[in-house]
Amino acid sequence: MASGSSAAAPKILLAKPASVPAGSSVAKFARSEDESVLLRSRLPPVNLLSDSWDFHTDRILPFLTDNTDFTVIGVIGPPGVGKSTILNELYGFDGSSPGMLPPFVTQLEETRAMARHCTMGIELRISTERLILLDTQPIFSPSVLAEMMRPDGSSAISVLNGESLSADLAHELMGIQLGVFLASICHVLLVISEDVHDINMWHFMLTVDLLKHGIPDPSLLSPHNQGSNLGPDKENKDNFLENKEEFLATPVFVHTKLRESDLHPQKITQLKTALSQYFSSSSFCGFKYGSTAKEESSHSQLNTNNTGISQNLFLLPFKVQDDSQRAQYQSYTSMLGQLCDQILSMNCHSFTKSISERDWLKNSARIWEMVKKSPVIAEYSRTLQGSGQFRR
Repeated sequence: MASGSSAAAPKILLAKPASVPAGSSVAKFARSEDESVLLRSRLPPVNLLSDSWDFHTDRILPFLTDNTDFTVIGVIGPPGVGKSTILNELYGFDGSSPGMLPPFVTQLEETRAMARHCTMGIELRISTERLILLDTQPIFSPSVLAEMMRPDGSSAISVLNGESLSADLAHELMGIQLGVFLASICHVLLVISEDVHDINMWHFMLTVDLLKHGIPDPSLLSPHNQGSNLGPDKENKDNFLENKEEFLATPVFVHTKLRESDLHPQKITQLKTALSQYFSSSSFCGFKYGSTAKEESSHSQLNTNNTGISQNLFLLPFKVQDDSQRAQYQSYTSMLGQLCDQILSMNCHSFTKSISERDWLKNSARIWEMVKKSPVIAEYSRTLQGSGQFRR
């Protein structure tokens, strides 16, 4: 660079610096001024899952290790509800650091005004604490639908076993596939809704639970077919036959942009009761989630238990410009920090077998192929097509 040039462009924070000494969660993510020079890219600007619905294994694999002590956290929800913001907080990004951009792009006012979305496909970032964070493109998104629609109304993206579908039906299936995939490969899945009365994501997760049938635990996929010459259809058929045990991520339901009145303890209790009743017959109640007994005594909002998912709920208020102003309950910044602390301390459901980060990625690619070729989702697609709600 020639001398006298303008100031350097902002750096994009893609991977965290070396860990600080063990201690509290605050200390865990603390950074000193000296550490800021270590904030450098470790991942290229490429998605785990591209906007063309292709899975990128080779580009991500060099940044994973043979470590088996890692946690995968995914997020799903409609546009503009704070998905990327929550993941940035989990990553430990300090927005006050000068010249640093967040690892996950957040929606700006201009983007919101133009009804655009920021994330395409699935973006992956890794922290030095071995948190594998997955940010996904929004579901129920008009801008995603607009980008994938051809002039004749058909989908420019093949989302289901190469079938030609209308854009609106393909868009519906894209969200389902994302949900099934994340529920199959993540330890924790954050399900984000806006406002206390929006339960569209609850209904969406019931659909995911219904259509996830037949997708195996990623740690149980046999390695003998990796790199083999077997066709994908034969390999997927073998996987469906050989792997009976399924895996389901621990869901955490987060409602954002709430008013002060929505945070009243009585309303929170009512919402938890509704959540528990809504999922009473789902598979999400069939796994043992949550914190240990010792941890539960200190968790007021997200102290999950083994009897249901009513406690897998967290509420976030509106973020105001002056977040230091006195709130009746707690500020957005305080509650966001509590949410992340409690997610990181959850004793969530584990894969059946120990698996390395590298094998997790390879098996996730195979699970993605199973999702795209799932006979259950294909039958659901035909049912939707026959309902007359979508163009042919």
